[in-house]
This record gives sequence, C-alpha cells and structure tokens, in this order.
Amino acid sequence: MAVFYRQWPAPAVVGVESSGYARWFHQLVEGCGHRLLVGDAYAIRQFARRRQKNDRRDAALLLDLLVAGEFPAVHMPPPASQEVLTLLRHRHRLVKMRTLLKNSLQALALNYRLRRGPGLFTERGRENLQALPVTPAEAWHRQDALQLLKEFQDRVLALEQELAARAPADPRVGRLRTHPGVGLLTALAFVHTLEPVRRFAHPSQLAAYCGLDPQEHSSGEVQRFGHISKQGNRLLRFLLTEAAQAAVRPGQDPELRRFYFHLREKKNSAVATVAVARKLALRLFVLLRDQIDYDEFWRRGRDARRARKTQRPVLA
Repeated sequence: MAVFYRQWPAPAVVGVESSGYARWFHQLVEGCGHRLLVGDAYAIRQFARRRQKNDRRDAALLLDLLVAGEFPAVHMPPPASQEVLTLLRHRHRLVKMRTLLKNSLQALALNYRLRRGPGLFTERGRENLQALPVTPAEAWHRQDALQLLKEFQDRVLALEQELAARAPADPRVGRLRTHPGVGLLTALAFVHTLEPVRRFAHPSQLAAYCGLDPQEHSSGEVQRFGHISKQGNRLLRFLLTEAAQAAVRPGQDPELRRFYFHLREKKNSAVATVAVARKLALRLFVLLRDQIDYDEFWRRGRDARRARKTQRPVLA
C-alpha cells in the first residue's frame, strides 16, 4: 500500500472517513509526505444522494467533497497532544478496572457484615478483611483481588508521575490549575483536547464540543430544552464534572458554590453539578484564550460588575 501512495507527487491531499484502528494508515499517508484529512463519517453520509453504499460510491463522494471544498474534516491533535491524551485515557481505564476490584471486595465484606466504606482499603480495613471467615473460593477471590488492586494502584501512580513530569513544561497547564477545583488531570485534558484553543470562536462552541450544551426541540416561538447532548469528548466531560464537584466545596470558588446550591434547590444535585461543569469549562476557555490566571479572571469579573452598577439609570 505504501508503494501506491508514494507514486503520487507530495504533498497530495488524502481524505478518509473517521474510523477506529486506522492510526497505522494515518502514519503511512503522512510518512509519504501527503496531507491527510479525516472527515466526520456522519456528516459525510449526509451528502450522499442515494441510499446505495459501496466502496466505489464512497470514494467518489469523498473526492467530490474534497474538490468542492466541502469536506467535513475533524480536528486531529498534534502528536505531542496525542501522547498526553493516550496516557490520560490509559489511566482512566486503569482507574475503572481498579474500581471494579474495589466494588467486588466491598461486596465480599458486606456479605459478612463488614461495613467500612472507603476505610476498607486502609491498613486497618485490610486486616479486618483478611480476618473474615470466608469460604476457600472467596479466599482465592480476596487474595487475587487485593494483589491486583495493589498492582493497579502502582500503575496508576506511575502514570500520574509521568503526567506530572510533562506538566511543568507547559505554562497553560499551570495557568488552568490556578482555578479552584482544577487539578493536573483536568488541566492536561483540557489543554491537549482543545489544542489549539483559537479554533473556537465563541465559548458556546466549546460547550457544544464538550457535549455540555442542552438538547433543543424548538419550533416557531416555542423553545424546548432538554438534558445535555453528550455529543463530545467523554473523558473531558467526566473530568470537568469531577472538577466541578471539587470547585463547589467550602473554601474554593464562592460564586460557583452559590450557583450550585441555588440550582440544586430548584432542580437536583446532578443537574446542578453539570451546570457548574459547563460554567467551569467556559471559564477555563477564557483563561486559555486570554492567557490569564484565576486572579486576573476574578479581577475582570469584579470590575465588570462594578461598571454595570455605575451605568444603571437612576429612576426618578
């Protein structure tokens, strides 16, 4: 296949649909010196005029879109960002597997009336777990789960150390971490997922990209908004939600905390947390776009509120 692409004078434009397990092909095309465009498969299908779908028709459709300048290319992060995002996704998967092990050990403990909650995985909790009079099969399960849990914890710690080593070289990460509730993982995911941030003309586009924009079913003058669309980066949305929960804790961001409790009284805690996550995403976007830290962002907001108060008309 490499021979086929090397016969064309570089740089040629090669358009393909987005799909899984295609990293090798992307590297092959770029290694030949060509420009690769990866298109949104759903958007490309909307341009098809007939329901018949085969390789010849798909290739002709891609060529027509490229020639007409209507090819719906998706953003491909630069190689450095792809490396960081790969580590973040790998850590996320390890944490999910670690949670499965913890839940299985919690179930084993509850079967023998040992209720320790998170304390089950402290040194004292492990001693209580080991002292349970379990069956031979359950003892096997307990021993394997504890050993695997330790291995997963070591691997997660090693990944976090590797990510922490990459963070100091990027001032954008440090700038985002000045915001209360935003840690290393959220800052890294936000920076490298959105890179470059200037491709978003407005904060609302960022909210849609993260899947934090509401679904809309409107017609005429009637507007109906539903839950968030979730049509975006799942890992980034998860980390923003985790950061939102940390940002509304006592001593963190007072404005977000007031907003959270005000909305929780009208809706519920889940809706309020997602709303805070959306606000947090828009704030982080401003920090990145304007290259400012949290203190400067807070000062600008304070000055804007004062300016609005002084401009209010005096009623006779």
